[in-house]
Amino acid sequence: MKFSHEWIEKSPWLLIGLVLLVISVGGLVEIVPLFFQKSTTEPVAGLKPYSPLRLVGRDVYVREGCYNCHSQMIRPFRAETERYGHYSVAGEFVYDHPFQWGSKRTGPDLARVGGRYSDEWHRSHLDNPRDLVPESNMPGYPWLAKTKLVPEQVTAKMRAMKRLGVPYTEREIAEGATTLVGKTEQDALIAYLQGLGIHIKSRN
Repeated sequence: MKFSHEWIEKSPWLLIGLVLLVISVGGLVEIVPLFFQKSTTEPVAGLKPYSPLRLVGRDVYVREGCYNCHSQMIRPFRAETERYGHYSVAGEFVYDHPFQWGSKRTGPDLARVGGRYSDEWHRSHLDNPRDLVPESNMPGYPWLAKTKLVPEQVTAKMRAMKRLGVPYTEREIAEGATTLVGKTEQDALIAYLQGLGIHIKSRN
């Protein structure tokens, strides 16, 4: 009996099953090797797990929805690298759970924003962006400067990250809360931003 594609095309369940099989095999062949490729699983030189302050700042970044308007991934194209700096590499994100690559750019990409501006610039920008960038449509976040952190909460966050593979020591976890005493959410967010992309030298 001669095989015919007509058998598959007339049987929706068979077609669905074969499509899922092909996608599954293709996905395994494409994705699984990446878990064993050193360039995607090992941190870039100098990269360390987030300090307690930066870890909390990252949570503020996520909570306030900053990723909705800012990406954190520079594509390897000339137009991207000339504007933002060296393209992003996987080793920069090994301690991110989840990563904040994003795809929307209402505001500029933040992958290399670390060290580009002073802490005071960030404070003014977060309080009222139009004081520094008149055409900005970013909302202000003045309450961050008034909201004190709850230091004890970082312990659970660090333990959760450790379970996900971030190499925090028990001593770092135990002492984490003490580094947050008297700090605000604005301090934490600025610390997070100031550490973004600083381990790969910018081409700008």
